[in-house]
Formats: sequence, structure tokens, C-alpha cells
Amino acid sequence: MMTDNPDKILRTEIKVLIMNTLNITDVKPEEIDEEIPLFGGGNTLTLDSVDALEIIMAIQRQYKIRITDQSQARYTLRSINSIAEFIVTERKSQNPETL
Repeated sequence: MMTDNPDKILRTEIKVLIMNTLNITDVKPEEIDEEIPLFGGGNTLTLDSVDALEIIMAIQRQYKIRITDQSQARYTLRSINSIAEFIVTERKSQNPETL
């Protein structure tokens, strides 16, 4: 019996991916709030637009999905939760039989 929530696992994966991609070593994954916007004040991570590009590239590589335009990227990168939702939605649209 699995006790871990798949969404929680995905969110942790995303946090670790971002931290590894950007070489962030002074923050633990559990310290990153999943609701707070990734860009702007109040977040544990201090990210900028260059970081956004690196995160997009890493997500596309890791999850084999495409982020096609700037407005989609901006919406997707709002928070850990929005990234997770995007990945789940893209996976379902690519593999409808896995629902």
C-alpha cells in the first residue's frame, strides 16, 4: 500500500529539480512554500528571469513536455503548485490512457 501522495511526490521532485538546476544549496525542499509565487518577494528562493529560463528547460527535459509560449511559461512558473498542475495536465493530454 502506498502512503505517499503522488502529487506530494511530484511537488518534491519539482523543488529538487529547481534546486539542482540552479545550484541552490542553502534551502531545503521542505522550506519552499508550494503556494507562494516563485518570483517576487516572500519566497525562500530568490529567482530572476534567467532562472525562469533554466527552470523551463529543466522541466521540459525532465518531464518530456513543452512549454510553448511566454504567457504559458509565466502562468506555469507562478508556484510549485502551478508547475505540478501543468505537468499533470500535460501528461494526461499526452497519455490519456493513464488516467
